[in-house]
Amino acid sequence: METNSKSASEVSPLCKDVPKVLSSFVDTFVDFSVSGGLFLPKDSPPNLSSCPNPLADSLFSPPPPPPPLRTRYPNPPDRLVAIGDLHGDLEKSKEAFRLANLIDRSDRWIGGSSTVVQIGDVLDRGGDELKILYFLEKLKRQAARSGGTLITMNGNHEIMNMEGDFRFVTKSGLEEFRVWADWYRFGQAMKGLCKGLEKPEDPFDGVPLFRKTNDKDLVQGLRARIAALRPHGPISSRFLSQNVTVLVVGDSVFVHGGLLPEHVSYGLEKINEEVRDWIKGLGGRFAPAYCRRSDAVVWLRSFSHELAKNCDCSALERVLATIPGTKRMIMGHTIQKVGINGVCNNQAIRIDVGMSKGCINGLPEVLEITGNSELRILTSNARYDNNYRASLHKERKAGLGLLIPEHGPKQVEVKA
Repeated sequence: METNSKSASEVSPLCKDVPKVLSSFVDTFVDFSVSGGLFLPKDSPPNLSSCPNPLADSLFSPPPPPPPLRTRYPNPPDRLVAIGDLHGDLEKSKEAFRLANLIDRSDRWIGGSSTVVQIGDVLDRGGDELKILYFLEKLKRQAARSGGTLITMNGNHEIMNMEGDFRFVTKSGLEEFRVWADWYRFGQAMKGLCKGLEKPEDPFDGVPLFRKTNDKDLVQGLRARIAALRPHGPISSRFLSQNVTVLVVGDSVFVHGGLLPEHVSYGLEKINEEVRDWIKGLGGRFAPAYCRRSDAVVWLRSFSHELAKNCDCSALERVLATIPGTKRMIMGHTIQKVGINGVCNNQAIRIDVGMSKGCINGLPEVLEITGNSELRILTSNARYDNNYRASLHKERKAGLGLLIPEHGPKQVEVKA
């Protein structure tokens, strides 16, 4: 006798995929709510309409696993753009990308095949930290579709936060993570209702309760930040594990603080791999030593002093000599009030202009390097770009044209 029932083995593949589709929908909904309304593009499903559909684009086809960290890009791109510290200021971050003609007014990637390096320090000093992480992730995926590349790096503030050092966190920053936790828990609860999905991990497992503190919002924000950013946390694993700590693109070395000869001897690839493993929870609570000391790769200031004579140019020359084909080191970390500039015969280029309102609210500037290794500063400061730059011309040397004279303009150095 015929029956309308089907055995488990005959269940439609579409029905089998319902738990995965539900999980993807929940993740997309949570991302949209936390990011300020962004849909993160993914590979489109087969047989869909060719019309753009951001929601469908986000739901189908799980995101591919992150590629292995790449330390060296030996062939210089036609256009390389370097962007300094962002520190929780989404508005200024977008201004910097627009300044380089990398995004349009709708924040979509228009940079084509450009390669972009963000030097680190997205976290702290502002309240848009998560929104910037999502913004950068969206641009990474859009850039890849256009043949471009966006590379993000670890700064000392990423390392500090993953270690639970919140000295430079703002109240608005804690609130942003508290809101993230509410949405994240909602999403986990929704997934928990589906029998076809594994029970999600509790990111708050082992996070202190801070019972002695009466400020409920403060406690929730602190606990959310610890849960999200500690090694193997949902945010650190998803976003920060993609960051490199040291990078070589063409004839330029990128690092947040600076490199010493012993760092190069240790191995640039090894540094990137070990830091990523630590972020993924394969190490202890604290980052490797070369990320934690005053002479660490994300903390070093040997090439960032305001006076050229105080920069250790001989050490810099030794470093560059051990990295074949490199001419310069590009770094952030120390605010340059004068704007992007170079010392040590322009072998050290400093690009942190303190653009975040949490720093000195500096006008955005970015560094552009074209295929023939020509350096150009893109600035939104018309006064600096014209009269001010001209007034300093006599005091500066050839090349980049922004070498700080020993009696020149001051920069602002922050402790972290």
